[in-house]
Amino acid sequence: MADQYAQSGEDGRPTDTPAIRWDEPPEGPVLVLLDQTRLPAEEVELVCTDASALVEAIRSLAVRGAPLLGIAGAYGVALAAARGFDVDEAAIALAGARPTAVNLSLGVRRAQAAHRAALAEGGGAERAAGAALAAARRLHQEDAEASARMAAHGLALLDELLPGGGHRILTHCNTGALVSGGEGTAFAVALAAHRDGRLRRLWVDETRPLLQGARLTAYEAARNGMAYTLLTDNAAGSLFAAGEVDAVLIGADRIAADGSVANKVGSYPLAVLARYHHVPFIVVAPVTTVDPDTPDGASIEVEQRPGFEVTEITSPQVTVSGAGGGIPVAPLGTQAYNPAFDVTPPELVTAIVTEEGAVSPVTAEALAELCDRSRQVTI
Repeated sequence: MADQYAQSGEDGRPTDTPAIRWDEPPEGPVLVLLDQTRLPAEEVELVCTDASALVEAIRSLAVRGAPLLGIAGAYGVALAAARGFDVDEAAIALAGARPTAVNLSLGVRRAQAAHRAALAEGGGAERAAGAALAAARRLHQEDAEASARMAAHGLALLDELLPGGGHRILTHCNTGALVSGGEGTAFAVALAAHRDGRLRRLWVDETRPLLQGARLTAYEAARNGMAYTLLTDNAAGSLFAAGEVDAVLIGADRIAADGSVANKVGSYPLAVLARYHHVPFIVVAPVTTVDPDTPDGASIEVEQRPGFEVTEITSPQVTVSGAGGGIPVAPLGTQAYNPAFDVTPPELVTAIVTEEGAVSPVTAEALAELCDRSRQVTI
């Protein structure tokens, strides 16, 4: 069924609209998303009534970010079950919507397993749907709790590496509340530093071609009263050369067993710059982003996005005749290389911070030990 839109707030004023929520109006359960393609111009909610609508929302980046994709995937399975659709079919479609983000398939499988277990116990369709929803809600809550712990561990690491405070942090893409059940991953660390009076400046990479830094991270930084400055991605080198960056903090969409990190394209060049300039390069992500079944960076499937995202500039308030509905900035017929992610090898990563603590140096053995410890805590 087609998505529906609902305007949030009055006169365009900021609201505390959550990135994702489950709702049960009289006409049936729905999954409601804050449409991130419309930010920062307006806060608009996107209402998904079935899994296919959610798949489209995921592919269009209306909902995005590794932890939130896991939550969305779990809720999508619950939505299919509650609406009486084929749950296994919905699960396959949801898990394949974005191949690089491992959290998406994990969230889908978790809700699907809960649904199957309830059916196996003879509980019937309604009880199985309730089990899937309960699993999604647990995942949502767990991610919020993990976010808070990552922020604490990340801030402790910053203080260890950079005693004295006054941190000048460079970040890439968007890793705040818009990608999480809580306050985010890397952004949550910067936010914790801000609240503790230890953030001097947040440098925000624009993050081309879809401007998640300019549209979303700057939006979240402004709402939290943080001292931030926006820059184009290709200006980062001059900041390093001027000695204006104390640390780089990024998130991750998949971390291979050897510690290779897949994150928004543009992350790898920052890691190279950071190494040359002796600046810590820190990845902040939940343990669920570590994928022991992916042995190394070469094994990570990198999503390729449509070329029009590069050859056109889109705006929530402007629609013209480009193939993607944007303003053409390249000659008609121009081919574009548009990977959604790049992969940073572990030797360029200073530390990986999770809710269970930090790994430094980053090795396959240290990551495996961290994952084992996390499973024991869960059990």
